[in-house]
Amino acid sequence: MKTVKIGSVGLGRLGYEHAKNLATQIPGTELAAICDVNAEQAKKVADELGVKNVYSDFEEMCSNPELDGIAIVTPSFLHTQQIEIAMNHGKHVFCEKPLGTDVQQCKDAEKVVEAHPDLIFQLGFMRRFDPSYAEAKKKVDEGKIGKVVLVRSYTQDPRSTIEGTLKFAPHSGGQFLDMCVHDIDLVRWFTGANVKNVWGLGDAFEFDLYKELNDADNAVAVLQMDNEAVGFIFANRTHPAGSNVETEIIGTKGTLRIASVGAKNLLEIIDENGAHQEYYQDFLERWHSAFVAEMTAFTNHIRNNTKPTDLTVYDGTAVSEAAYRCKESFESGRVVLPIR
Repeated sequence: MKTVKIGSVGLGRLGYEHAKNLATQIPGTELAAICDVNAEQAKKVADELGVKNVYSDFEEMCSNPELDGIAIVTPSFLHTQQIEIAMNHGKHVFCEKPLGTDVQQCKDAEKVVEAHPDLIFQLGFMRRFDPSYAEAKKKVDEGKIGKVVLVRSYTQDPRSTIEGTLKFAPHSGGQFLDMCVHDIDLVRWFTGANVKNVWGLGDAFEFDLYKELNDADNAVAVLQMDNEAVGFIFANRTHPAGSNVETEIIGTKGTLRIASVGAKNLLEIIDENGAHQEYYQDFLERWHSAFVAEMTAFTNHIRNNTKPTDLTVYDGTAVSEAAYRCKESFESGRVVLPIR
């Protein structure tokens, strides 16, 4: 089996997760290079994971002829320019969400990918790789619940991480782009349709910083799809029990529910506090297997010279455009805002 050599850029929480998975979890794959603007951090992680090539300059890493592909796990505003640099150096690209921080960036990324038809591009919407979500999609496609009428998706981050979340807020692109893109992607995926109209709602109920940023700490959006199905999404930053993501797909002949309680296993604890279950403490714990699966899929595409049939650059544009329309609706107070 051909060993696929990957260079990974960005060593924040998720960047480190991907680097560790590439180095230790994915057969036939070598994490051959690490890049981060913090050279000391890059060296530390490289030593820990046994990575021989360490960079603080992204383009220098991309010029390494040993590398087959690049994993981009940097701040969102860097994604599109790094996609272009990597592909211009002949590298296959995995890019974390969102594709870009505005719609024009996403359109620019489309042109870059189109200019390199021989190269693989995969976007990081990892929920599609979670076994429960993949099984739900299979049942939807098989018609087990009839025609999808409504998709309800909640994403709640733990209160325990709010300090880091607040530091990131000015650079996040806002609640709809930073958090809700996963939910928007699921609505598109399960309905098989594109977003037509949106209504974005919410407020800064607790943290004044979000109000200063014209953003929300609790946000809701209603999406009308072009096949008339409806999506309802909710996001907040302060779930007390831990990380909770739940999804319900309602069809004309049945309903599918995934993780209606964010328990990390089937264990029920009975003590002086009553009966309760332990939650996933953060998104890295909840989606670990999905992160491994999506990177396994990416490296397999490189090895087998195949391309993803979904999770394309165009999905990234469609989701980001919908997220920005939600943000615009939220800011303007319009009840319904057509996607232009």
